[in-house]
Amino acid sequence: MATVTPWAGAVEPLHHPNPNARLRLSLAAYSFRDDFPEKKDGTPGRLDMFSFLDYCAAQDVPGAELTSYYFKPNPDDAYLTQVRRHAHLAGVTISGTAVGNSFTHPPGPKREAEIAGVKKWIQRAAVLGAPHIRVFAGTLAPGQDPAEARKLCVGALEECGETAAQYGIFLGVENHGGIVAEADNILEIVRAVKSPWVGINLDTGNFHTADPWGDLAKCAPYAVNVQYKGYVRARNATETEPPNPARTAKLLRDAGYAGWVALEYELKPDPWQKVPEMLAALRPQLG
Repeated sequence: MATVTPWAGAVEPLHHPNPNARLRLSLAAYSFRDDFPEKKDGTPGRLDMFSFLDYCAAQDVPGAELTSYYFKPNPDDAYLTQVRRHAHLAGVTISGTAVGNSFTHPPGPKREAEIAGVKKWIQRAAVLGAPHIRVFAGTLAPGQDPAEARKLCVGALEECGETAAQYGIFLGVENHGGIVAEADNILEIVRAVKSPWVGINLDTGNFHTADPWGDLAKCAPYAVNVQYKGYVRARNATETEPPNPARTAKLLRDAGYAGWVALEYELKPDPWQKVPEMLAALRPQLG
C-alpha cells in the first residue's frame, strides 16, 4: 500500500513563467444554475449532469466543471461512475467539481460537519476522476476576530489536505469574499497551509478591490484552477469592465499557470445565448 510522504513546508508558488503554458477550456455547470432539476415547485429542470456533458460536447468544450449542487442528493459511487462513463464517451474531461462550505466555525459540531462534507466530496471527486475541488474559506461570524477566522480556515484546509493527498485531489480556495475578499488575506491563508494539495481557485470576477487585475496577478502563481467570469469590477466602480479574455490569458501565462480555465457565467442575459458567445471569444485566447 502506498504511503503519503509528510509535507512540512508551507505552500509556495506552484508554477514558473512559461509563455507557452497550456490553458485548457472548461465550462462550469453553475453557468446554467437555473436550468438544473429540483425547482422549488418540484418541476424538473432543463438539464442534469448527463445532458450538461452532452452540451459541453456539442459546444466542443474539452472540459466540464461539475458543480456539486446539481448532482442528485447523496450520490453513490454507482451514479458517479455513470457520470464518469458518460463524460468519457462524450469526449469531455471532468476538470473538477465545486462544493459549498465554511471553514471559519469554531471547534464543535458545525466545524466537524463542514470538514466531513469536504472530505466526502474528495472521495466522490476521486470516483468521478475530477482532479480539483473548489472550496470556500468562509465568512466572519458576528464579533469574530479576522485573524482567528483565518487560523481556523488554515487548520481545516490542512486537515482536508491530508485526505486530498491520499486521493490525489487538489483543493482550490476561491477568492470569494468573506475572509478572502482581499488578495493579501487569501495569500496569507494559502501560504500558511502545510499541504502541497492546496492552492487557489482563482475567480477572475471576484476581486472588487482598488486594483482587481493587480490582485489577480498576485494570486495567479498559486492557482490550481481558474474560473473565468468575463467581467471585472473595481471598488466604487459604477459599471463592470467588458470581457477581456486576451488580457486574462496573458495574465495567466505570465504567472506560468498551466491548467483548466472554466467559464463560470454569472451575467443576466440568457446563458443559452451568451455562453456560446463567450466560449467563442475565450477559446482562441487559450489555444
